[in-house]
Amino acid sequence: MSATALALSDDQAEAFDTVSEVLRGAGIDLVDGHTTPQAEARESVLAVLGKAGTGKTLLLAELTKALAEAGVETVSGDYESRRAREWRTLAILAPTNKAASVLRHRGVPATTIHRIIYTPVYDPEYEKVAEWLAGEGDRPEIEGLTDAALDRAKAFFDAHGSVPGALAAAGLRGSDFITGWKRREDPLDIGFVDESSMLDQQQFEDLKEIFPTLLLFGDPAQLAPVNQSGAMVFDGLPEGRKLTLSRVHRQEAGNPILDLAHALSDPDLTFEAFERKVEAAAAEDPRIVVAPRVSADMMARSPVLVWRNATRIRLIHAFRAAFGAPSDALLPGEPLICDGIELPLKHRKRRIDLEARGLIKGAQAIYLGAGRRPGFSKLYLVGAQEPQISVASIVKIEMPDEEEPFIPFAATMGAAFLHGAAVTIHKAQGSQWEDVQVFAPDLYAAARSGRVEAGIPLWKRLAYVAITRAAERLIWVTRYRLARPEGPLTTNDLEMTPAPLSLEGGTEGDET
Repeated sequence: MSATALALSDDQAEAFDTVSEVLRGAGIDLVDGHTTPQAEARESVLAVLGKAGTGKTLLLAELTKALAEAGVETVSGDYESRRAREWRTLAILAPTNKAASVLRHRGVPATTIHRIIYTPVYDPEYEKVAEWLAGEGDRPEIEGLTDAALDRAKAFFDAHGSVPGALAAAGLRGSDFITGWKRREDPLDIGFVDESSMLDQQQFEDLKEIFPTLLLFGDPAQLAPVNQSGAMVFDGLPEGRKLTLSRVHRQEAGNPILDLAHALSDPDLTFEAFERKVEAAAAEDPRIVVAPRVSADMMARSPVLVWRNATRIRLIHAFRAAFGAPSDALLPGEPLICDGIELPLKHRKRRIDLEARGLIKGAQAIYLGAGRRPGFSKLYLVGAQEPQISVASIVKIEMPDEEEPFIPFAATMGAAFLHGAAVTIHKAQGSQWEDVQVFAPDLYAAARSGRVEAGIPLWKRLAYVAITRAAERLIWVTRYRLARPEGPLTTNDLEMTPAPLSLEGGTEGDET
């Protein structure tokens, strides 16, 4: 057992040692801390499974640290040095920006799956700056970049390790130094995938093509992708390739949210009995709140979680009415959810640009205002490392009892958006917010339906996923009511950093 494993619980340490053996077979020795060149690729897939609070993220972080100490280089997707093609490499991935940002806030250098599948192509002049920042070249002399600008870039890179961020600190935009994106042609080495319960089969196959050694971290109690009939990609692995963490670590700190989540594993628990547990927890701990109405203020940044689409649409309509949003426009600060990118095949490069930025189906965004051209929106991508973007938009506002959505404005083609003040629990998977509102009347309706998914009542799966989205506080909403907002919508709470990969400028003309 390694020194790192000794710092873990028994089940974590056992999983650590099993993963270590797999990595040793691939030429990476975590005990002695050395590596050998990558041999002929042999597919190896392993899954680490466990419910919320069992320490999957801690184990992932410890394995990441041990790999770094052994000399394995982390590939971020922002810039890949030539040296990375020769060294042993690791990429830590998540399906969405939000899921990746949760890991980054915990000190794990995660990126999205799309940012690894699609890699940036740097302008040769500015690639010299990237090589210098990465320690692979001499300080360059670039026309238009002063010594002071290069010093700012170096200081930013030393503090944050981001090449695009460093170039932005030097006064450059993404369109200055990134000429495009291409699908990765060469395989990498080791891939860690968090929130792997969200993967569909095609994503899984794509990842296996890129990573000879693939480690999946997932929660089997969550909801499977809607197109996979209740199955998750790790379900098909042999039992010897699935490691299960059972000890609940976060409960030791007295976490009432996790207490409620794990109470759902009782096969005899009814919805009514569970709601009594919620009420009892709320009476003892301020982290659980039973509320008679939805908070409109919270919906602006943390969507209320529902089961039914009809509920989602009615709550969005009530949210917009409460803030006085006009029927023919969006207010700055309104939340949106990307519903896909509608571009013809001839604009494939533009689609890759957008997806590489993190604008994929399910991405969360905040509307900042109109772009420079009709139909364009300035957006803040929640959880993205470079969050500001301007993009051709098709915004759909769904209305109660109406088959067709109202479209306040639309470009000829571009990214489609739905309103994000309320989302289904399925779409919320992979995300986490400090405070989460769960719309209990919808869970009650799911319980009354009697539906079962993979042998578990659907309402329990829904409740488990919804509850575990809350990091600090769970608000259990019991009535179909909306509280008035305390103030107008604003964007003052957003961190407005430079946008090194902005799609403003010539891109707008190309897309329209």
